[in-house]
Amino acid sequence: MASTVDFIFDFGSPNGYLSWKVLPGMAARKGAAVNVIPCLLGGIFKATNNRSPMEAFGEVKGKLAYESLETQRYVKKHGLSAFRMNPHFPVNTLLIMRGLVAAKRMGVGDRYLETVLSAMWERGLKMDDPEVVKATLDAAGLDGAAIVAATQDPEVKAELVANTEAAVARGVFGIPTFFVGDEMFFGKDRLGQVEEAL
Repeated sequence: MASTVDFIFDFGSPNGYLSWKVLPGMAARKGAAVNVIPCLLGGIFKATNNRSPMEAFGEVKGKLAYESLETQRYVKKHGLSAFRMNPHFPVNTLLIMRGLVAAKRMGVGDRYLETVLSAMWERGLKMDDPEVVKATLDAAGLDGAAIVAATQDPEVKAELVANTEAAVARGVFGIPTFFVGDEMFFGKDRLGQVEEAL
């Protein structure tokens, strides 16, 4: 029985947020831990010749409307009434993803994760603006200046690149992706299968 779920994650995916709001509780019920692995969705797309759903399906009649309906159903099912599409979407997440790597190194990764997810997908903040990021982190009791500064650390940059390359090597082509052992599951609608695998 696997005891860990690897969660390939980028703040830029609304489905990443929606998955995170369900995954930890589900894992806890199964006695499992969640290992959040920061990766760059843009880097994954580039390496796999993938595109965002808006680009890939924008001209398919009814497809995006149906995706929106599925999201509304998911939000209702799980009581995620705080969720809002970010008005600045798509947001360049390079800064905040490096920030997640840095925050994890500083031992405040969980608080950083929750703070930035809320800023992105509940409060609609422009989280590719360093000043907005710093102020948001400070307001949450984190050291915004130190975390933003650490995003320029070559080791932090290299770790995010390495995580992204490793995810692609495992077969990842988008986010959210989950691994239970060597089994890969893609998309929030596969969380039931993740639970079964656990």
